[in-house]
Amino acid sequence: MTNFERCRGWARTHPLAVDAALAAAALVFMVIGSFAEPYGEQGSTWNVHAPGAMSLTLMGAGAATLVFRRRAPWVVLATTSAFSIVELVSTGPRAPVVMCAVVALYTVAARTNRPTTWRVGLITMAGLTGVAMVAGPLPWYGQENLGIFAWTGMAAAAGDAVRSRRAFVDAIRERAERAERTREEEARRRVAEERLRIARDLHDVVAHHIALVNVQAGVAAHVMDKRPDQAKEALAHVREASRSALGELRATVGLLRQNGDPEAPTEPAPGLARLDDLVDTFRHAGLPVEVARGDSGQPPPAAVDLAAYRIIQEALTNVQKHAGERARAEVSVVRVGPNLEITVLDDGAGDDAQPVDDPDRGGGHGLIGMRERVSALGGRCSVGPRYGGGFRVHAILPVTTVKQGGREHSPARGGTA
Repeated sequence: MTNFERCRGWARTHPLAVDAALAAAALVFMVIGSFAEPYGEQGSTWNVHAPGAMSLTLMGAGAATLVFRRRAPWVVLATTSAFSIVELVSTGPRAPVVMCAVVALYTVAARTNRPTTWRVGLITMAGLTGVAMVAGPLPWYGQENLGIFAWTGMAAAAGDAVRSRRAFVDAIRERAERAERTREEEARRRVAEERLRIARDLHDVVAHHIALVNVQAGVAAHVMDKRPDQAKEALAHVREASRSALGELRATVGLLRQNGDPEAPTEPAPGLARLDDLVDTFRHAGLPVEVARGDSGQPPPAAVDLAAYRIIQEALTNVQKHAGERARAEVSVVRVGPNLEITVLDDGAGDDAQPVDDPDRGGGHGLIGMRERVSALGGRCSVGPRYGGGFRVHAILPVTTVKQGGREHSPARGGTA
């Protein structure tokens, strides 16, 4: 911190001391100026006259009033103007008491708005100059009278300029602080969204593959003694499911790496192109699944493609976990106008679980993540039990560009769900 910055900081914390120093300086200059004759025949001369007792008293009173110019600027302006008028109408050599009014007018102009500054400035200029011209001992056209007009006008203009600059600097500082707060809030929001997205992906990957591993491990344990070939096949499915889980976990966790990390995965995100492979894993686990597609094989935007895959994966995982051993599932992927409709049905009675109370079937993390994916793309999602038994998951995902408030929005540019 430089000496100037230290002095400036001290001045801000001790305004009364600064005003007292200003008042003392003004008094010194007024006393010195009262000994001079600025418009003599031979130019400016000194020791022409000495100020009278009343002039010294007015100068001292005016300077003392300036100490309170920040606490009561209007009162100080009125008081110093009154002292100046008394000095202007008095006979004898004139003392520069009006300088106190000039300082007070500057203070008022620096602390108020522009219209008020111009009104008060014009009143002060016209009042003091008019009194000096009409009631003063000098001719109305005297240069000292015109000097009063000039000094008061410059004081009002200078005060208004200082106020404008302070307001400009404050506005810039406020915008900078607001922008900083906005950047911090945006950064926190993006971090929260990224954490939520990664949590959804981890839940989908882990829940799906662990459910399959659990089912196949149970089959292997059940037939190990009587049908070892079937047990070996089930264990092979366990191995394949665990390998797939590790691969998807590696790809998901890789998103946490820094940009440019050469070990970051480059494998594309799963989509409807891998729907058959996904369904086969459930069929191998003993869940009959029928697939009906009416999307003409057209690949949707990347965000919609990933969301559709994850919705089907989560819905079939819930069927595998909660619908019972004899349950069957149906998957429908249909393109309807500008939307892609995903429907997953099952006819299970939930023999091994209670759908209403179950965390996932009743609205836990799985269904919450499913709804969040759909909402992030501007779609709709409905889940609930079917009439007559079973469960239904229905999601509508927009896949074409739509206009919202005069701006185009496309799910392909909507980010990762």
